[in-house]
Amino acid sequence: MNPIIIAAPILVLLVLGLIIGVVKSRDVTEATGRLARETVKRDTAAPVAEDADEDQRLPGKEVERLASAERRGELVAAGSGVPEVFVPLDADAIGVTRRQYLNRSIVAFFTLGLSGFGASVIAFLWPQPKGGFGSKIRVGKIADVVASVEANKGFFYVPEGRMWVVQYPKSAVDKAVKIYSKPELAGMEAGLLALFQKCPHLGCRVPSCPTSMWFECPCHGSQYNLAGEKKGGPAPRGMDRFAMTIDGGAFLVDTGTVIQGPPIGVNTTGQEAEGPHCVGGGGGH
Repeated sequence: MNPIIIAAPILVLLVLGLIIGVVKSRDVTEATGRLARETVKRDTAAPVAEDADEDQRLPGKEVERLASAERRGELVAAGSGVPEVFVPLDADAIGVTRRQYLNRSIVAFFTLGLSGFGASVIAFLWPQPKGGFGSKIRVGKIADVVASVEANKGFFYVPEGRMWVVQYPKSAVDKAVKIYSKPELAGMEAGLLALFQKCPHLGCRVPSCPTSMWFECPCHGSQYNLAGEKKGGPAPRGMDRFAMTIDGGAFLVDTGTVIQGPPIGVNTTGQEAEGPHCVGGGGGH
């Protein structure tokens, strides 16, 4: 069969569909439809009340045209064929819309949150003032510090540096030289030792035990002798200590330099428990 014979009806149908679509679109956008004769006659004969709205006084085609313009978003003056020009409202007259209020609120909350976070970061990174934990603390003259240790029954707590200051026996210095670093030995050779109060296990504050004369952590039972060397419990090492110096007969502790405690098994002083333990469990590793 000739292809032209098949294509011709299809082409005709497409043209007819296009024409019908254009006509319908024109009918929607323009009020050009015809009213039935009976309808026109009935509208003409029907009286209009004096208090009727302006729309009720308009002819049918005018009402249809206005409705079509309203659907397209146009503002049309009643009884005229010229659309009114849309004039946007003054921003000052509108004020702040709901969307603007929400957007500005979100931005304000984000700004406030980021400002607080930035301030905390700056405060964390800002150099700390002299004095207090993280700085070099002048504990006092060696003789005065020794007197304070003895007055507190072997355990002198310095809250400013979060540290315990104890006496280190000079008879154990020879063993200590083989194990400890110079910043530690500077104080130990002078007979003093500054220990960080924090337990190496999980960070609890380690109190002293006046009966055993050890440091005994109440959190998980870690125990240390008077020199902070581990004697028992789950701690991975002995108590950490600070770098120490002697300056003009004064005992100085650098709390900004924390030195890791000695490994398990170190016992330079040979001190054993001198009485009942404050925390359950005895010595051993």
